[in-house]
Order: sequence, then C-alpha cells, then structure tokens
Amino acid sequence: MVRIRAHPVESALPEDQRRLREFLAPRFWPTWLGLALMRLLVLLPFGLQLTLGRLLGRTVSRLLPRRRHIAATNLALCFPQKSPAERKALLRAHFESLGQGVFETAFTWWAPDRRLNGLAIGEGLEHITAARAAGRGVILLSAHFTTLEIGCRLLLQQEPFHPMYRTHENPLFERVMRASRQRLSENPIRRDDVRGLLRSLRQGHAVWYAPDQAFRGKNAADVAFFGVPAATNLSTTRLAQTSGAPVLPFFSVRTKAGRYRLIVKPALENFPGPSPSEDAARINALIEETVREAPEQYLWVHRRFKAVRPGDPDPYEARAGE
Repeated sequence: MVRIRAHPVESALPEDQRRLREFLAPRFWPTWLGLALMRLLVLLPFGLQLTLGRLLGRTVSRLLPRRRHIAATNLALCFPQKSPAERKALLRAHFESLGQGVFETAFTWWAPDRRLNGLAIGEGLEHITAARAAGRGVILLSAHFTTLEIGCRLLLQQEPFHPMYRTHENPLFERVMRASRQRLSENPIRRDDVRGLLRSLRQGHAVWYAPDQAFRGKNAADVAFFGVPAATNLSTTRLAQTSGAPVLPFFSVRTKAGRYRLIVKPALENFPGPSPSEDAARINALIEETVREAPEQYLWVHRRFKAVRPGDPDPYEARAGE
C-alpha cells in the first residue's frame, strides 16, 4: 500500500487554517451560498424578514414532502379533536413559522443588539433573579419551538446563561453556528457533554436545557405527550438531584405583532418527585400547555413518536399512505 504523506507546508498550518481550506471544497459551495444569503437578508427590515419567512415556509412545505408528512402525522396524533381542515390550516401555519425561524436564526447570529431592542416581552424574568440569589445554578427547562434561536438571544440580553446545543451534521454550518453562539454566550455546551453541564450548574450558572425530543437509551421511558406514548428523556430528574439546581420552565412565543414573549415560570416545587417517569410526565404537561397557546410554533417536523425499539409501531410509516 502506498502511503500518501501530508505536504509539509500544509502540516505546518494551524488546524483552523487547514479546516478552512477544506471548507473551500466544491461540496461546501451550496452551504457558503446559503450562509451568504442569510447574512445579506439580515440587512432587511425585520418585519419584512418575517413576511419573507412565511413565504419561504410555504415553499419548503412543497419541496419537503417527507417533513410535511411527519408534521401532519404529529398534528393528527396530538389534535384528533380538530377537523382535517383545521389540521391542514395548522400545518400550513407551522411551515410558515418554520420559515420565519430561518430568518430569525440569521437575525440572531448577525444582527447587532440595537436591532433587537424592543422585541422582547419579559414575563417572570424575576424568577431567574430569585433563583440565582440562592447561589446555585439554574436549569432553564425549555423545548424545541421555531423561535428557539431568537428567544435565547433575547433572554441573553437580560440574563446570562449557558445554552446546550446539538451539533449539526454539516461541519461548515456547525462551525458558523458554534462561532455565533460562542460570541453571544460565554459557554455553549454540547448536548452530549454531561460533565460540562454539571460543571456549569455547580459553578452557579443558568443552563438552557430542552429534553423534549425522542430519546433512546437507559434514561428513557414511554411517557404520554398529548396523550400519545413518546420515548422521553428522564435525565432532568438526575440533573436536578445531582446539581441541586432549581428547575425553571422557560419558553419563547412569537406574537402576531412580531415580538417575542419570554415566559419564565417559577421554579418547580417538589422536584424531583417520586420517580423520573412522573417528573417527565409533569414536564411534558408543562410543554403541552405552552404548545396549546401557539401550536404552529412547536417543532412538529421532528419525529417525536418514532419507534425507538425493534418491533415498535412507527406511526409515520403507518400513515404514509393516508
């Protein structure tokens, strides 16, 4: 076997420079183009961006039939009391909200603070201040809404916290996303970095944490979400037990006027409770309550009820022909 040795000049380059050269490969050109377009659109008036976001969402709905099917299945499972026409309208509104979320993400990453002034409507932010006064870390319990990025940016303007995040499969997009989050928050934490999460809590920091997506593993159980069994992460109980940090629900909701309610609820009482499953049911109920306020803004394109064990029924396949 012929072993190809790295060019001595390339080997001497710092890792960041070598990585940048890799990102110049043709396979990353579409990503560069998309990022450049996102960056340019930030220059537009924010209200116009939200309007364009709705148009983008309608287009995406037609271009991504699989995601549309997943969202439609989720809505049928969670809102069986709604008529087909009502769910169809909700599905359309959801994709419009998704499109707005794309523009909000770009705005979050690149807009200066002055352009975000006046967008936030704080509700219960004093609960974070009160929890910090006890000298312990704070678990900001949240969920995956389409307003996730801008909601966190707006809260960071008023209360510092360490956000947890999931790495992106596109390494270039991941690099830009991570750089943006590091610029806005002093310590973003990877979703799989449990030690880093506990370290932040023990040091007295607030941490944004969202356990609402389908989860498999030893810390998972089937817990009802909108009355439907869903593979649910039970780790919130252990985090609260290990760190001693209070758990404060936090959600962001977009208003019709293009502003954002930052909703912080009081620390959960008697948490952890009798069992992790009961705690998870309580958390799911809290998330449901906010979803019902703005159902189009929850991330319905995620397979929340997917089968996580061999032989389990897959509702997304079962409804594929409907």
